[in-house]
Amino acid sequence: MKVSVVIPLYNEEENIAILHERLKETLDRIGCDYEIIYVDDGSADRTLAGLEKIQAEDKKVVILSLRRNFGQTAAFAAGFDFARGDIVITMDGDLQNDPADIPKFLDLIKDHDLVSGWRKKRKDAFITRRLPSMLANWIISKVTGVKLHDYGCSLKAYRREVIKNLKLYGEMHRFIPAVASWYGVRVVEVETTHYPRLRGKSKYGLSRTMKVILDLITVKFLQSFSTKPLQFFGPIGLFSSAAGFLISLYLSIEKIFIGKP
Repeated sequence: MKVSVVIPLYNEEENIAILHERLKETLDRIGCDYEIIYVDDGSADRTLAGLEKIQAEDKKVVILSLRRNFGQTAAFAAGFDFARGDIVITMDGDLQNDPADIPKFLDLIKDHDLVSGWRKKRKDAFITRRLPSMLANWIISKVTGVKLHDYGCSLKAYRREVIKNLKLYGEMHRFIPAVASWYGVRVVEVETTHYPRLRGKSKYGLSRTMKVILDLITVKFLQSFSTKPLQFFGPIGLFSSAAGFLISLYLSIEKIFIGKP
């Protein structure tokens, strides 16, 4: 079994050396074949230079460098396209996820297709991060019908076949468990360790929250109409037919009584 670890990075020069050390220690202890795919999402600092230094000393490291900052979903998608592992692990690069949790994800994936992390004891500010996250998870669970405590946790494990057919955009990476579940993928949630951010700045803000909301509407649309297209196209078709009939009627009357061609 080969494991691919995909980690998007944006301005994380202060964290990557420690992150790689902890990640390599865990993966070497597991003893599996693995690759670590770092996706530099257009960083403006020396993240890419730091990655190149790490790669020079570790041949299991793969670097994907995006020309500009496309966002976490695009970075994950790039990593998924390149990943060669039977199991794909995703995590953040800010040291808030713990690589030491990876073994229990690999254990659970034996009987499931997707393992999603739950930061039960989250080490973030309550008002600005935890409370909005609790509300968002409740809304997403209600809208999608797939109950998870922590859709936003990046620490997840996927079987290769789950992520290879996904088309990701916007902030869609956080909805993968819901979308996958609709297609019969076996999803399970597991508690993970969470640390406070010690270095660098959080990349989350109001604009990202709005993107999540818009993408949730898209996900709900896909759920509602992908298997029952007539529920959506029926009303549109009826409206279009009626509009076409009225236009044709008007043109016919105009031609007969006014004489215009």
